[in-house]
Amino acid sequence: MSKGDIQSILATDCGSTTTKAILIEKRDGVFRLIVRGEAPTTVEAPVEDVTQGVLNAVSEVQELAGRQILTDDGRAIIKPVTDGKGVDLYVSTSSAGGGLQMMVTGVVKTMSGESATRAALGAGAIVMDVLATNDGRLPYQKIQRIRHLRPDMILLSGGVDGGTTSHVVELAEIIAAANPKARLGVGYELPVLYAGNNQAQDLIKERLADKVALDITDNLRPTLEKENLMPTRQKIQHLFLEHVMSHAPGYPHLMELTDEDIMPTPGAVGDIMQLISKRMGITVVGADIGGATTDVFSVFSGIYNKSVSANYGMSYSISNVFAEAGLENIMRWVPFEMEEHDLRNRVKNKMIRPTTIPSLLEELMVEQACAREALRLSFDQHRSLAVGLKGIQQERTIGDVFEQSMTGQTLVNLKDLNMLIGSGGVLSHAPRRQQTAMMLIDAFLPEGITQLTVDSIFMMPQLGVLAKVHEDAALSVFERDCLIYLGTCVSPTGTVKNNEAVLDFTLTKKNGEKISKTLKGGELNVIPLPVGETARVFVKPKWGFDMGAGDGKEIEAEVHGGVVGVIFDTRGRPFTFPKDNAERVKLVKSWYKAMDLYPGL
Repeated sequence: MSKGDIQSILATDCGSTTTKAILIEKRDGVFRLIVRGEAPTTVEAPVEDVTQGVLNAVSEVQELAGRQILTDDGRAIIKPVTDGKGVDLYVSTSSAGGGLQMMVTGVVKTMSGESATRAALGAGAIVMDVLATNDGRLPYQKIQRIRHLRPDMILLSGGVDGGTTSHVVELAEIIAAANPKARLGVGYELPVLYAGNNQAQDLIKERLADKVALDITDNLRPTLEKENLMPTRQKIQHLFLEHVMSHAPGYPHLMELTDEDIMPTPGAVGDIMQLISKRMGITVVGADIGGATTDVFSVFSGIYNKSVSANYGMSYSISNVFAEAGLENIMRWVPFEMEEHDLRNRVKNKMIRPTTIPSLLEELMVEQACAREALRLSFDQHRSLAVGLKGIQQERTIGDVFEQSMTGQTLVNLKDLNMLIGSGGVLSHAPRRQQTAMMLIDAFLPEGITQLTVDSIFMMPQLGVLAKVHEDAALSVFERDCLIYLGTCVSPTGTVKNNEAVLDFTLTKKNGEKISKTLKGGELNVIPLPVGETARVFVKPKWGFDMGAGDGKEIEAEVHGGVVGVIFDTRGRPFTFPKDNAERVKLVKSWYKAMDLYPGL
């Protein structure tokens, strides 16, 4: 079927806790979201068949749309549309069963090791560990690590084309000695992808061909000055489908139903982020917070980066968030006094009952406090990974390569950020959009002028995989139905002393109305500006504060409206909390009140 004939599209995303299905149809020449359904993911016992959760979600879509999509026995999807029944195209993404878990290897940890990590992350994988000849571990410790982790796949890289082969061969011998077994599916060989020095390919085959399912692709670091990640990323996704997905409970049936290869959820979200950045000509940071992992994506200067924080999520991994962030960091966001044991119990309850949602306002506040910390920790990790040599065929001198590796300069510059996109249940399904905006501001601490948006009902993964087949349909739905514009955050950097003036601003609306104010430190101030409207803002920061033009220098810019409006945040970057608990509660309450976050606060 050609693109022009497609009128009706079904897309699903199998998450670790929930499977989401959306129906997209062409109405009056434009693709729009029609209905959405969801059901619990069924990859675990007692069902152990991921397809059942998909069919349950599609069954809800079918009911809401008021027309038949599934066959009479409920086990398949009618394709193409016939007599008003079925759909023309069905695509899916998945992170169920823990997603794609990989180990990567490189000769030098900060060079080929980092390039291999970027290739794996870009393909939608969770990187469990990086082995390198210079990582300080003895061979037997590396062998133990491989056996203990049991990854879905190993990426073996190292050496420039035509260079020495001894180090990368040594890594291959360690993998051979470990004789690794796959996590899913008894009795099948673990996929190992070699993307290193082309001169070593025969030597790698000698050592690994009989032990693992070996595959070979182009060197991901052919010279010191170049990265060539795309062939490796494409091969990883292919091997994921062929070796890993095919052994996960129920996936063979799901693969028969889809018209396009199933993509790992993070890979699909990354694809749509890159498409938005390219089409709109903007810098983007996106965060997708799930039950088990939090994925952060960024596009700065056309360079795409992605990180997967495998231990930071809102259900299965919430105890890790608590352990990493610490009691004090989570408690600082809670606008009431609370005993430590009470918070610990709430966190543990969420971990053992991952599909529950808060039923009391206090529970919601605690969950959203945990979400801020999960996002903050994940973003810190992302910034530390988004360094060094980047991009395909990016030229640098050898001196630059070593200098970059040593300085670890991050490519994420918040002053250059145009748009922050939130996604995932805790952000998309927050009872009030103000809560979503506040979580994003508190976690990412945007600087200067930043537009805040949220994925309305968490459909970015489905649109990412759809973009592979029908880019126009994916972009149409993204712009019209996916993004909810929350507003714009205006925030200077600098250290705040409360009650001292931080900035003067004048906001001029399209109808000529002007609003001028002087804001003190430690405040949040919201000016309503509806979705679709823009205004001119003139900001004059006081000495010691920077809006992006330099210390104390004024700026003028266009700001976009949204559900929340224009948010002036003069809490400083970074901001600190009072040591006294009663004062902290009072301050946090004043912020939440200014944003109208919770009823009766």
